[in-house]
Amino acid sequence: MIWIKAAKKFLKYETFFGNEIVAGTRRLALMNLFLHNIGDIDSTNVMVSPNDSLIAASEVRYDYVLANPPFGKKSSMTFTNDEGEQEKEDLTYNRQDFWVTTSNKQLNFVQHIKSMLKTTGMAAVVLPDNVLFEGGAGETVRKKLLETTNLHTILRLPTGIFYANGVKANVLFWDGKPSSKDPWTKEVWVYDYRTNVHHTLKKNPLKTEDLLDFVKCYNPKNRNKRKETYSETNPEGRWRKFTYEEIIARDKTSLDITWLKDKSLADLDNLPDPDVLALEIVENIEAGLENFRSIIEQLKK
Repeated sequence: MIWIKAAKKFLKYETFFGNEIVAGTRRLALMNLFLHNIGDIDSTNVMVSPNDSLIAASEVRYDYVLANPPFGKKSSMTFTNDEGEQEKEDLTYNRQDFWVTTSNKQLNFVQHIKSMLKTTGMAAVVLPDNVLFEGGAGETVRKKLLETTNLHTILRLPTGIFYANGVKANVLFWDGKPSSKDPWTKEVWVYDYRTNVHHTLKKNPLKTEDLLDFVKCYNPKNRNKRKETYSETNPEGRWRKFTYEEIIARDKTSLDITWLKDKSLADLDNLPDPDVLALEIVENIEAGLENFRSIIEQLKK
């Protein structure tokens, strides 16, 4: 019984930790933990820190990191100027443990998560498409991630599942590894659950069972025995592997990989339902407007 009590105490006080800089969201996160008997109000052990996690390296290394970093490419800080008006200023984190200095907070979160993971740890992180193909700092981060970790899986998600409307997201899975002169990533497995997949919030929302085939292909019990569903005889297979050599030979080491044909473009007689098409148009327009707003904000500075 002693070990059961010790295990319960460990689960309650020493297992789950996170950061949330938005006060209201942090309170909701803490309350959710309390309702699930994780931590308590009087505990000196803060389960969810209000500090900006990107400012400094984590003092603790973790076994698992599950993250959905906040939407937006630029890190910024709001302050009041001499005229009493609020302004935003881009933040660039100068950390010695980062591979590259950038104001792109998505890339900063990738670097931060890598730094806080144990060499035996595992990470699953939701990231937008730009992290997969962006040049400059993005290319550097991708190359370093492939070299220093085992980036073994990418799940391409349908549009609008995470972040703002029209933003395409992915889940990247990687394992922490110790230092090595040779790249740790040998092959990257990609599951395309985006091409020819349409979900709507009301009529056809994403459900757990929609991802069962991905879980089967992922083969969590033995990743060494994965089998591709893609082949020359089955070009519509959604599960395909790419070697490290194939990926670094791609322009900018792009991980934005797709091979399936978009049926809506090839077969005009097999278009999605009108409500799906209309939703996609709205999402694309909203995504475009959001990009223009960010440009206007930059021009105002």
